[in-house]
Amino acid sequence: MTHDKAGPQPSAIPPPDRSQLERLNALYRIIDQAPAGGGLRARLASSARRLLGRILSRQQEFNAALVDHINRNMALGLEAHHSSVNTIEWMAGTIDGYRDARDEVERHLEALLARERRNDTAVRALAAQHEELRSALNVVQQAAHSLKRELAQLSAANPKTQIPSPHFQDSRSESRIPGPGSQFADEDSHKYVGFEDQFRGSPDDILRRVEEYLPVFENASDVLDVGCGRGEFLELLRNRGMTARGIDINPAMVDVCRGKGLQAETGDALAYLRGLPDGSLGGLFAAQVVEHLEPRYLMRLLDAAFDKLRPGAPIVLETINPACWFAFFESYIRDLTHVRPVHPDTLKYLLIATGFQRVEIRYRAPYPDADKLQALPLRAGAPTSVDDMIETLNANVEKINRLLFTYLDYAAIGRRG
Repeated sequence: MTHDKAGPQPSAIPPPDRSQLERLNALYRIIDQAPAGGGLRARLASSARRLLGRILSRQQEFNAALVDHINRNMALGLEAHHSSVNTIEWMAGTIDGYRDARDEVERHLEALLARERRNDTAVRALAAQHEELRSALNVVQQAAHSLKRELAQLSAANPKTQIPSPHFQDSRSESRIPGPGSQFADEDSHKYVGFEDQFRGSPDDILRRVEEYLPVFENASDVLDVGCGRGEFLELLRNRGMTARGIDINPAMVDVCRGKGLQAETGDALAYLRGLPDGSLGGLFAAQVVEHLEPRYLMRLLDAAFDKLRPGAPIVLETINPACWFAFFESYIRDLTHVRPVHPDTLKYLLIATGFQRVEIRYRAPYPDADKLQALPLRAGAPTSVDDMIETLNANVEKINRLLFTYLDYAAIGRRG
């Protein structure tokens, strides 16, 4: 986009009118000099001029002052005229420069807009290809799951057949995969309820912690809470009008849930999932569960969850964050039923490898800032060497805080493709 430079130009200032100036300088005198001669007429004329000169001298002085003033103003006017002409010429040149710069900027903007339109087209094409790849990957994952189930059924029907496991297991029967186990006898299961009350937090504390996951399950139905514990998340779902049920291996926990009028039962989560119809669940939630599971059991559990969830249904797996040293040494090793910690990157990978999409890690329960290592304040006017030492120390404090006192828990969240 360009503009015509022949636009409105500043009007020229006319020079001062000098046509009457010379006449004024010639006529301001009103008293003539007496003519030379000594006759009677000359003497009478001289006497008359002297008489008139005394009368008109003030008028001539006034005329002289006025003409001088006019002469001075005329000179200033000429100077101002020349200055104005120069200013107008400078302004005209500046305006032309601005117009050139504006035209250049507008050409640059047009080029950027054209590039942005090309980029938008490319992004839309990439997005379409991404959706195609996601759909194709979903088909491949569905086929892989079907093949794995057929292999498992074939292995179960003929135990002597050696079939390589798709999850890096050996050829042993799947019945030998260790389950989570309550690790407490039924008569001692109430002790773990007391352990939860004392160390994990009261039911009100847990309600506040898990409430943040409700938006993930918005408008869901038939949600399964694996390792439902005392039923805090089941209560929240019920209060939102969403149908949900829980499964827990600890009968004392299940009794607590049933005492609240919640639907829950005692049993092994993997066996329970496998007994459900495919696509029958609208969501799966498991808080502080995966750290209780052996790796092979966890991968089988994820496979079963993928089969039983409906397309688009969410899965949320919350666990202790072992990347936080405080959480590991203070929370993880305190619980005797924990099998092994699961790093956030590991759990995210397992979900993606199972077929879940849009997987993200959400960190939660930040360590209180007031309890972290505190940085030293810089002193105003302190020597540079002191400031450098303090900044170095503070940087090290921040590194240690990230290792020791980062988020205590995290949740891996994905959706069934």
